[in-house]
Amino acid sequence: MPEVTAFPALRYDPTRAGRLDELVAPPYDVVDPAWRRALLATNQHNVVAIDLPHEDPDHPERASDDPYARAADTVARWLAEGILVRETQPALWVLRQRFTAPDGQLRTRTGFFARVRVEPHDGTIRPHERTQPGPKEDRLRLTRATRLNLSPIFSVFPDPDGAARAALATVTARDATLRFAEHDGTSTTVWRVDDDELVARLTALAARDELLIADGHHRYETARTYAREIAGEGPHRFTLMFLCPLSDPGLELYPIHRLLSGLDERRHTALWATLEELFDLEESDPPLPDGPRQGARDWVAGRFGVVDRARGRSVVATLRKDAAEDLLAALPPALRTLDAAILEHLILRRALEMSDDDIANKRGIAYTPRFERALQAVATGDADVAFVLRATPIDQVRAIAAAGVPMPPKSTFFYPKVPTGVVFNPLDTGEDEAPNPHDRKAVA
Repeated sequence: MPEVTAFPALRYDPTRAGRLDELVAPPYDVVDPAWRRALLATNQHNVVAIDLPHEDPDHPERASDDPYARAADTVARWLAEGILVRETQPALWVLRQRFTAPDGQLRTRTGFFARVRVEPHDGTIRPHERTQPGPKEDRLRLTRATRLNLSPIFSVFPDPDGAARAALATVTARDATLRFAEHDGTSTTVWRVDDDELVARLTALAARDELLIADGHHRYETARTYAREIAGEGPHRFTLMFLCPLSDPGLELYPIHRLLSGLDERRHTALWATLEELFDLEESDPPLPDGPRQGARDWVAGRFGVVDRARGRSVVATLRKDAAEDLLAALPPALRTLDAAILEHLILRRALEMSDDDIANKRGIAYTPRFERALQAVATGDADVAFVLRATPIDQVRAIAAAGVPMPPKSTFFYPKVPTGVVFNPLDTGEDEAPNPHDRKAVA
């Protein structure tokens, strides 16, 4: 079973660094250059200064200087100035987010930050998506330089009896440690938990079964690589995770839509020929594929919306199983009913002849979780074609992860993102560093 523990966090001191809502940020991979500059203009100590030290994490080789050494120098300077403080005692950090979901519903999601031992590929921590080389290299260089987990990995765990949810409710009934608002209006509350009995209960409940990585696959691959590089035993064998029970009613999956660009006439024609050959097409504007939320029984595999301004088409495409059965036999059985895998296999690879390298490096393909943005991209010519996907049922994600086969990149979107900057996980003991006068046991 997974090894889940409390940890002595590195964190901001808001009395010196500023308000926490000015310091936290979404994960690095959703912050574009303009947003990064705006965050730093609001507060120079925003976490993107160290977690996103240059503007193109997909291509670390394009940096003009050594942004990773600069991030490490910034961490050292902030420690010396008391902007960051290093706690001496282990704790868990419970985080509750109240938010308006993409479907307009007000929801609440609660989990906790902990340190989790990294495991080999056949362990009890299950990834579910393929990773890409550029972001992994970026995260590895940053980890080597800073010796910190800066951005948490978001994982979920089974809670069939609701015991973990009940234990978290015990914490959230107490006075909070921190409160702040995130960029999208999400109201976030944090509790520091150092009670031995409650720490033991929460960590044991999270470790009863496998962990499923919801978000942060590149960060987890980086943690594995870094642990192997350092070797031996120590804090580097662990990584920072945000753990949320599957029983939480605020835990919802949302889709990520595909935007295709750079299509010449030959490939454009091939795309529609494949759609006509293998799918039933129903004119629909907007092209919203009807579909269930997670766990529904009437799921029909291979359904998505297609918008193509040049062809004047807005349709919902539904796979004709008899037409594609032989073609899908090349996929692992667990992926044959996954919309994103069907789209990748039949459209991206077969019709458009995209290679693994094209997909991994996002040549001719982009992604957005926003339906309106997908339509806008086609309307403005930023994309030739948009594929509008449905949310993947969480039960299907678990089954695919258990089968040990990765889903295509950007197959799932958990909203809201877990903020970066609440706590950091040191990957060393700190014994080789000069004493820090700003170290302290608890939040001031």
